[in-house]
Amino acid sequence: MKYSLAFLILFFSLGLYAQKPCEYASNVVDSIGSYKATKDYVVHERNFAGNEAYMFFSLVKVDSMPLLNLQFIQKSSDMIKVNCLDVNSKVFLQLQNGKIITLLHTNDESCGTMIRVAEENKYSRVTTGTFMFMKGSIEDLKSSPVSLMRVKFSTEILDFVFKKELVSELTKQTYQPENYFIDYLKCVD
Repeated sequence: MKYSLAFLILFFSLGLYAQKPCEYASNVVDSIGSYKATKDYVVHERNFAGNEAYMFFSLVKVDSMPLLNLQFIQKSSDMIKVNCLDVNSKVFLQLQNGKIITLLHTNDESCGTMIRVAEENKYSRVTTGTFMFMKGSIEDLKSSPVSLMRVKFSTEILDFVFKKELVSELTKQTYQPENYFIDYLKCVD
């Protein structure tokens, strides 16, 4: 009886710490180099008064350099304010252990793309950016959950609180945004 109880405790505790599988949207190796990108992952979602906002992450490895792709999608029946990413843009990640990690935007400027969806009578703006990890930051991100993200656009700063668990209205799936880097950095490491 003692052994079966110990086995059950061990089995369930191992299940809690099981690694998330790496799922790739792209994985290409050719004579020019290599490119690997994880599937998009919802880290923030807000639906209020007819306005919607979604933040997706994916991790990319170009040759030996890991990067973070960020995609910010906004939908509204009103015109949507332009938030550009430029050479001065940054992502700040506040970890639960108190550390703050800074990611630097790559040099390409992006002000997003505005799309008018006539059948929904809504505007959509899609803004994407790629950010570089600073030296030593990956180890910190692997060891502590993220509690807050601050995105410095060229025109304003937006804060996003990361939830322990997020049930997406868009995808109908459950996500763990605060553990995103803990679970998936190994996919591009």
